[in-house]
Amino acid sequence: MRRFLLRLVFVITLPVILLAVWWAASDSSTDVYWPPLRTILKTFPDVWTADRLRTDAVPSILRLTAGYATAAVVGVALGTVIGSYRRVRAVCEPVLEFLRAVPPPVLVPVIMLFAGIGHTMKILVIAIGCVWPILLNTVEGVRAVDSVMAETARSYGVKGFARLRHVVLPSASPQIFAGLRQALSIGIILMVISEMFAASNGLGFTVVQFQRGFAIPDMWTGILVLGLLGFLLSVVFQLVERRVLGWYHGLRATTRRSR
Repeated sequence: MRRFLLRLVFVITLPVILLAVWWAASDSSTDVYWPPLRTILKTFPDVWTADRLRTDAVPSILRLTAGYATAAVVGVALGTVIGSYRRVRAVCEPVLEFLRAVPPPVLVPVIMLFAGIGHTMKILVIAIGCVWPILLNTVEGVRAVDSVMAETARSYGVKGFARLRHVVLPSASPQIFAGLRQALSIGIILMVISEMFAASNGLGFTVVQFQRGFAIPDMWTGILVLGLLGFLLSVVFQLVERRVLGWYHGLRATTRRSR
């Protein structure tokens, strides 16, 4: 319990300090584009009602989830194949490096031509942007499978799907989760960008509408919602990671103690 409370203090200390600095720095502001934090917080409950959260926040979260899940499945599957076979990697690597260098927001107008301006376009934009860190980290994780472990599995006749499940993926999973963590922040950014281009709902759409209507405090509340969403998703991701990679973190802790 004491350890949990200490960790909680570490987590909330910096946000509290930053909010206090923001409050003090903006308290006497008369700039229409930089309203006091107290005004933004006072506006928050009036803007983000249950109905608005249902019509704007929920669609954004669903699009993010669909795009992120698609990228995770495609990235891990392709990354495993490319990382397992040297010839496949030699053929695919130049193309992957070229495609990775293309910023996903640039593809939004192109995707709109083929997928329209509905949910499909937004999900594709998120998936295309998120897939690269997952794929490339999976490739590196599969390539870095311990040679002794791989040789032992081969000696015991562990092949095919059993080798993939019990040797390759567990060994590569720390690297895969590193890619998933990077992709999560990219996905949130692309979710907002895709909704700013062409949408009738969503957090990105709402923030832009507030800005166009010069409802500046309302716009700032939308930015706060996006920040809170990112924080909550990060917490959920860490909980999942801790559960899935419990063996890995336990091994690292044991190694540190033995030193």
